[in-house]
Amino acid sequence: MRLSQELFSSIIEHTPLISIDLVVENSKGEVVLGKRINEPAKGYWFVPGGRVFKDETLDAAFERIAKEELGLNAKRSDAEFLGVYEHFYTNNVFNDNFSTHYIVLGHKIISDEKLSLNNQHEAYKLFSQKELLESDNVHKYTKNYFKKGVTA
Repeated sequence: MRLSQELFSSIIEHTPLISIDLVVENSKGEVVLGKRINEPAKGYWFVPGGRVFKDETLDAAFERIAKEELGLNAKRSDAEFLGVYEHFYTNNVFNDNFSTHYIVLGHKIISDEKLSLNNQHEAYKLFSQKELLESDNVHKYTKNYFKKGVTA
Protein backbone atom coordinates (compact mmCIF):
# COMPACT_ATOMS: atom_id res chain seq x y z
CA MET A 1 0.00 0.00 0.00
CA ARG A 2 1.38 3.38 -1.00
CA LEU A 3 1.07 6.02 1.71
CA SER A 4 0.73 9.78 1.53
CA GLN A 5 3.94 11.70 2.28
CA GLU A 6 2.40 13.12 5.48
CA LEU A 7 1.33 9.73 6.82
CA PHE A 8 4.58 7.99 5.82
CA SER A 9 6.61 10.77 7.46
CA SER A 10 4.68 10.30 10.71
CA ILE A 11 5.21 6.55 10.58
CA ILE A 12 8.97 6.98 10.06
CA GLU A 13 9.09 9.44 12.96
CA HIS A 14 7.26 7.15 15.39
CA THR A 15 7.91 3.53 14.44
CA PRO A 16 10.57 1.25 12.98
CA LEU A 17 10.11 0.13 9.39
CA ILE A 18 10.32 -3.52 8.37
CA SER A 19 12.30 -4.04 5.17
CA ILE A 20 13.92 -6.69 3.01
CA ASP A 21 17.44 -6.26 1.65
CA LEU A 22 18.63 -8.28 -1.33
CA VAL A 23 22.26 -9.30 -1.52
CA VAL A 24 22.38 -10.28 -5.19
CA GLU A 25 25.50 -12.13 -6.25
CA ASN A 26 26.34 -13.37 -9.73
CA SER A 27 28.03 -16.68 -10.56
CA LYS A 28 31.45 -14.96 -10.39
CA GLY A 29 30.82 -13.88 -6.78
CA GLU A 30 30.30 -10.22 -7.69
CA VAL A 31 27.63 -8.30 -5.76
CA VAL A 32 25.16 -5.86 -7.29
CA LEU A 33 24.98 -2.50 -5.53
CA GLY A 34 22.93 0.57 -6.41
CA LYS A 35 24.01 4.16 -5.89
CA ARG A 36 21.26 5.68 -3.72
CA ILE A 37 19.39 8.75 -4.95
CA ASN A 38 17.30 9.32 -1.80
CA GLU A 39 18.00 9.70 1.90
CA PRO A 40 18.78 7.96 4.06
CA ALA A 41 22.10 6.77 2.65
CA LYS A 42 21.93 9.12 -0.36
CA GLY A 43 25.07 8.91 -2.51
CA TYR A 44 26.22 5.56 -1.10
CA TRP A 45 26.41 2.23 -2.87
CA PHE A 46 23.87 -0.01 -1.16
CA VAL A 47 22.23 -3.39 -1.66
CA PRO A 48 18.77 -3.18 -3.25
CA GLY A 49 15.81 -3.48 -0.92
CA GLY A 50 12.54 -2.03 0.24
CA ARG A 51 9.98 -1.92 2.98
CA VAL A 52 7.28 -4.46 3.65
CA PHE A 53 3.78 -3.02 3.20
CA LYS A 54 0.98 -3.51 5.71
CA ASP A 55 -0.97 -6.73 5.07
CA GLU A 56 1.69 -7.91 2.60
CA THR A 57 3.20 -11.33 3.26
CA LEU A 58 6.98 -11.60 3.38
CA ASP A 59 6.88 -13.83 0.30
CA ALA A 60 4.86 -11.27 -1.65
CA ALA A 61 7.08 -8.41 -0.42
CA PHE A 62 10.22 -10.28 -1.47
CA GLU A 63 8.86 -10.90 -4.98
CA ARG A 64 7.65 -7.29 -5.35
CA ILE A 65 10.94 -5.80 -4.12
CA ALA A 66 13.04 -8.04 -6.38
CA LYS A 67 10.87 -7.06 -9.36
CA GLU A 68 10.66 -3.32 -8.57
CA GLU A 69 14.29 -2.86 -7.50
CA LEU A 70 16.00 -5.06 -10.09
CA GLY A 71 13.49 -6.45 -12.56
CA LEU A 72 14.14 -9.95 -11.17
CA ASN A 73 11.59 -12.73 -10.91
CA ALA A 74 12.76 -14.22 -7.62
CA LYS A 75 11.08 -16.10 -4.79
CA ARG A 76 12.02 -15.87 -1.12
CA SER A 77 12.10 -19.69 -0.97
CA ASP A 78 15.03 -19.61 -3.42
CA ALA A 79 17.02 -17.15 -1.29
CA GLU A 80 19.37 -17.73 1.62
CA PHE A 81 18.18 -15.93 4.75
CA LEU A 82 21.11 -13.92 6.15
CA GLY A 83 19.47 -12.79 9.36
CA VAL A 84 17.80 -9.84 11.04
CA TYR A 85 19.67 -6.53 10.97
CA GLU A 86 18.96 -3.07 12.37
CA HIS A 87 19.75 0.10 10.45
CA PHE A 88 19.70 3.45 12.26
CA TYR A 89 19.91 6.76 10.39
CA THR A 90 19.92 10.27 11.87
CA ASN A 91 17.76 11.55 8.99
CA ASN A 92 14.92 10.30 6.79
CA VAL A 93 13.79 10.41 3.18
CA PHE A 94 12.01 13.76 3.73
CA ASN A 95 14.29 15.84 5.99
CA ASP A 96 16.80 15.86 8.85
CA ASN A 97 14.21 16.54 11.57
CA PHE A 98 14.01 12.96 12.85
CA SER A 99 15.69 9.60 12.46
CA THR A 100 14.84 6.45 10.53
CA HIS A 101 14.98 2.98 12.11
CA TYR A 102 14.76 -0.15 9.96
CA ILE A 103 14.39 -3.76 11.04
CA VAL A 104 15.91 -5.50 8.02
CA LEU A 105 15.51 -9.08 6.85
CA GLY A 106 18.62 -9.80 4.79
CA HIS A 107 18.43 -12.32 1.95
CA LYS A 108 21.00 -13.52 -0.57
CA ILE A 109 20.18 -14.65 -4.08
CA ILE A 110 22.40 -15.83 -6.90
CA SER A 111 21.46 -14.45 -10.31
CA ASP A 112 23.10 -13.68 -13.63
CA GLU A 113 19.95 -12.05 -15.04
CA LYS A 114 20.17 -8.64 -16.67
CA LEU A 115 18.97 -6.04 -14.18
CA SER A 116 16.75 -3.02 -14.74
CA LEU A 117 17.38 0.30 -12.97
CA ASN A 118 14.64 1.82 -10.81
CA ASN A 119 13.97 5.25 -9.35
CA GLN A 120 15.90 4.59 -6.11
CA HIS A 121 19.33 4.32 -7.74
CA GLU A 122 21.22 6.40 -10.29
CA ALA A 123 23.39 3.43 -11.30
CA TYR A 124 24.14 -0.20 -10.57
CA LYS A 125 27.62 -1.61 -10.29
CA LEU A 126 29.17 -5.02 -9.63
CA PHE A 127 31.63 -5.18 -6.73
CA SER A 128 33.84 -7.99 -5.52
CA GLN A 129 33.44 -8.54 -1.79
CA LYS A 130 36.98 -7.24 -1.29
CA GLU A 131 36.21 -4.06 -3.28
CA LEU A 132 33.01 -3.28 -1.42
CA LEU A 133 34.58 -3.86 2.00
CA GLU A 134 37.45 -1.50 1.14
CA SER A 135 35.37 1.26 -0.49
CA ASP A 136 34.50 4.43 1.42
CA ASN A 137 31.50 4.85 -0.91
CA VAL A 138 29.82 1.58 0.09
CA HIS A 139 27.56 2.10 3.10
CA LYS A 140 28.54 0.41 6.37
CA TYR A 141 25.19 -1.39 6.55
CA THR A 142 25.89 -3.02 3.18
CA LYS A 143 29.37 -4.00 4.37
CA ASN A 144 27.80 -5.70 7.39
CA TYR A 145 26.35 -8.41 5.14
CA PHE A 146 29.91 -9.49 4.35
CA LYS A 147 31.30 -9.38 7.90
CA LYS A 148 30.82 -12.49 10.00
CA GLY A 149 28.65 -12.13 13.07
CA VAL A 150 27.39 -8.59 12.41
CA THR A 151 23.63 -8.07 12.73
CA ALA A 152 23.33 -4.39 13.56
